[in-house]
Amino acid sequence: MALREILIVPDPRLKKECEPVEEVNDEIKTLLNDMLETMYAAPGIGLAAPQIGVMKRVVVMDVSDDKDKPEPLKLINPEIIWESEETSIYQEGCLSIPEQYADVERPAEVGMRYMDENGETHEIEADGLLATCIQHEIDHLDGVLFTDYLSALKRNMILKKVQKLQKTKKSA
Repeated sequence: MALREILIVPDPRLKKECEPVEEVNDEIKTLLNDMLETMYAAPGIGLAAPQIGVMKRVVVMDVSDDKDKPEPLKLINPEIIWESEETSIYQEGCLSIPEQYADVERPAEVGMRYMDENGETHEIEADGLLATCIQHEIDHLDGVLFTDYLSALKRNMILKKVQKLQKTKKSA
């Protein structure tokens, strides 16, 4: 396994739609494992392949509370197949938008279909943080960031803060 570099806004790859995975092979399995290692090291609870510059529909996440007992999900070609009318608001952050957070309203519950690393199809229902994380990460596969749900003013403030942080880190 290897740590991969996480892309930071405004990298144009973060705004591109990803290609579906045609077959689950060793390259995809290695990608999944590298993504998990990168996500845990960041630290984060979700990571989509375009965040490390790979334009494939691949996501990893782990919303477990106990870091001693990880419960990683490895998702290939995930898709939301239904969503509730009821919504919830979570304060979201993103590894590609470091140290910035904002409240985002999304459906409170979702149903998702995905393939696992063995090529088997699964369907799950999710609510709470898992439902939010699923929607956030699948958005990445479609070139959508959590800041796209915010007003132009809030979005621009966040992007300016990130650019300032990046300049500070480069000069340090």
